[in-house]
Amino acid sequence: MFKIFNMSWTNFTLSMISILIAVAFYTIVERKILSYIQIRMGPNKVGFLGILQPFSDAIKLFNKSLVFSELMNFSISASAPSLSFFLSLVLISIIPFFNFSNFDNKFSIITFMVISSLGVYSVLMIGWASNSKYAHIGATRSMAQMISYEVSLFILILFFCVLANSYQVFMITQTQILLKLFWGNMIMFFIWLISCLAEVNRSPFDFAEGESELVSGFNVEFMGGWFALIFLAEYSNMIILSFISLFLFFGFIMSPYAVFPMILISCSLLWIRAAFPRFRYDFLMILSWKMILPFSLFYISLSIFINMFSLSI
Repeated sequence: MFKIFNMSWTNFTLSMISILIAVAFYTIVERKILSYIQIRMGPNKVGFLGILQPFSDAIKLFNKSLVFSELMNFSISASAPSLSFFLSLVLISIIPFFNFSNFDNKFSIITFMVISSLGVYSVLMIGWASNSKYAHIGATRSMAQMISYEVSLFILILFFCVLANSYQVFMITQTQILLKLFWGNMIMFFIWLISCLAEVNRSPFDFAEGESELVSGFNVEFMGGWFALIFLAEYSNMIILSFISLFLFFGFIMSPYAVFPMILISCSLLWIRAAFPRFRYDFLMILSWKMILPFSLFYISLSIFINMFSLSI
């Protein structure tokens, strides 16, 4: 038992280091994709073809001095970015790598729901601690957006759990050996991508960072290492949601065969930022509560009916 526990921690440590390296290169991939779409070069000076630019930015950010305003709550301001980054790293434990999940159990999906829901509190702490009205408004809008889309996101996840009769990630992948759930559920996949973008506050749903009105949103008073931690948490959440999309819709666990579809899903989140303008906030809420949520409820009802019918046979 101790050997299995030690193996789990070893795999978790290796996967966490891999995710951190992937986040670093994911940022340079985004900047390169945006630059080529906008017909410009992008970062190309630091290292070969600018490949060392993320590490240069990290060194610059973490070496900057932190400036505190008189009204800022220091303890919460110092702990909230770390909490946001920590929650994103904890989610790595449910991802299966090579037929083995780090801390897989019968309720891995429930664990993902609980931990991802806690991200709202880190946004609340970041927006409230700085005592800035712009940060407060940005945090309020971000929380309303995240809570709205978490409902439909979790209902869509329950659709797969009901079909697999399990909350375990590995069992969901095993039910798709013969037929991938992506085929026949493409509309659901696009709705899932929309919910993922809204969940991590990415363009065209980046209302927490509406520069024209909120001056960078809830993180307006954060600089240096604090901003770097918030930045890393956002991009690591994007990579983790790409992992989850991979095993929910395509039944892949992380292996060499899953690298190409993983790259496609990750790069599609970046391409959307360059292709679509920012949405309007009231349209965002209408899209969530009046369009995506009824569709999600229909799908979960359909999965329950299919499950009951299969059990009766």
